[in-house]
Amino acid sequence: MSPFVILLLLLFLSKITVTPDAATTSLRRSYYSKTCPEAETIVRSVIKRAMIRETRSGASVMRLQFHDCFVNGCDGSLLLDDTPDMLGEKLSLSNINSLRSYEVIDEVKEALEEACPETVSCADIVIMSARDAVLLSGGPKWEVKLGRKDSLTASQQASDDVMPSPRANATYLINLFKRFNLSVKDMVALSGSHSIGKGRCFSVVFRLYNQSGSGKPDPAMDPFFREELDRICPLGGDEEVTGNLDATPKIFDNQYFIDLVNGRGFLNSDQTLYTFPETRGYVEVFSQNQSEFFRAFVEGMIKMGDLQSGLPGEIRRNCRKVNDAPVATLLNIER
Repeated sequence: MSPFVILLLLLFLSKITVTPDAATTSLRRSYYSKTCPEAETIVRSVIKRAMIRETRSGASVMRLQFHDCFVNGCDGSLLLDDTPDMLGEKLSLSNINSLRSYEVIDEVKEALEEACPETVSCADIVIMSARDAVLLSGGPKWEVKLGRKDSLTASQQASDDVMPSPRANATYLINLFKRFNLSVKDMVALSGSHSIGKGRCFSVVFRLYNQSGSGKPDPAMDPFFREELDRICPLGGDEEVTGNLDATPKIFDNQYFIDLVNGRGFLNSDQTLYTFPETRGYVEVFSQNQSEFFRAFVEGMIKMGDLQSGLPGEIRRNCRKVNDAPVATLLNIER
């Protein structure tokens, strides 16, 4: 891909406004019912095998939807490897040494290509895989809308400009989600994705020893929980060591919110949901009513899945790279 085309694409991306209304008219349930009727069954089967090998892969796969959809819409751009002409999203600040299980998406794609070549987009695979990871972890089931195209490029800068830090507070998160037409309730419910999985000591060590530059621990943290984390994440220790995001890290339930009420949130961006007045009420409701949390979570995931950039795309044969067709042709650019 020529430097000129790359520059043109990046300029175009810089002007994108991601919206839940753009380019979503083709998204619908049962999109592949005629072209690849076994698509959703194949996806669930591969995700189930991956989670049998490693339970944590469920949480990792689910997170991919968040990190893909918030950056120029749900277009599979997150999955693209870097090239000599393009810095993609995998090495962005919020993704490097954090996101994982890309190989699981590769497995899904390989299975689908064998069954229905060049039919199911990588963007749709991310959406289906996230839903199935939640379901197979004990969470709710929902129907997903499909029909997305895969992006022709990716941007590390675009990811850095959008994705929040684990140090983010509730005000920042509310404003971020508002940009995507996601409400305060949506934001709190979607934060419940941390019901499963693990987080790195890198993301919590400041809360243990130097919250807000005070040289002291976060006063919102339960003292006994802090002692537990002190043992896992000692000052000067290995910051790649991981701890559980809630007390039931393999089960998708409302324990995450119960933990927040008890001052046992792992990330600052989690615990702040309970200490901040505008979000505290939702945390309390979800901690007491798992069904209400599940309903709100499903609604938020569907709304997030509608985020689109309106850019042209393709059905990638390999989720890690664009197809061989010239980008200039796909964008109708005259060379």
